[in-house]
Amino acid sequence: MNKPFKFKQFTVSQDRCAMKIGTDGVLLGAWTPIDPSIQSILDVGTGTGVIALMAAQRSGAEIIDALEIDADAYEQAVENFEASSWGDRLFCYHASFQEFFQEIDDQYDLLISNPPFYSEDYKTSSDRRDMARFEDALPFEHLLVGASKLLSSTGKFALVIPNKEEERVLEIAAQVQLYPHKITRVKGSPTSEVKRSMLLLGRDQPSPQIDELVIEISRHQYTDAYCNLTKDFYLKM
Repeated sequence: MNKPFKFKQFTVSQDRCAMKIGTDGVLLGAWTPIDPSIQSILDVGTGTGVIALMAAQRSGAEIIDALEIDADAYEQAVENFEASSWGDRLFCYHASFQEFFQEIDDQYDLLISNPPFYSEDYKTSSDRRDMARFEDALPFEHLLVGASKLLSSTGKFALVIPNKEEERVLEIAAQVQLYPHKITRVKGSPTSEVKRSMLLLGRDQPSPQIDELVIEISRHQYTDAYCNLTKDFYLKM
């Protein structure tokens, strides 16, 4: 279970991270539009570092920063960055997002986040896992206020959230003048309900592009759309 996860161009060790590599992070890392003009990227709550590594593989951005509050995950992300081909462009900060956006004056062309979002009342027996999984460590309000401060004038913010939170998140985003440019709703199979929404937010207000992504036709039989999105990363795609 804790074996390193091998991608086509990099390997991610995850034995010291509370949250392991999952579909949400890889999907977001592959889905996020990265324009060639983007020179600075911030991955909020990087965990293993997988999204920042995917951004490094996909872009020529000179600055790819990451942020991680958990000490063990932070150290592991740093090691994963250093072991990759892009170590000179990747940097991880050990801090909370709340601390970071209040103290940093820099702005980024792109923010990406697979945030903790189990805001229900139950908790597990592991405090570290709870911090990685539960929204109270990083409420959506803090995430969006911080994003609005850190984004450049033409910057974009990509995040993945539970579909049931989409309306609330878009309402909070509008309060800080961030608006949807693209929304992709994700289903596990053609007949299952929509579980996730991937959002791309920006400062201007275009008509958002809205679509749907189905991951599997049947168990382990992946859709063409999912394969095309992830084929540059997964070994077996």
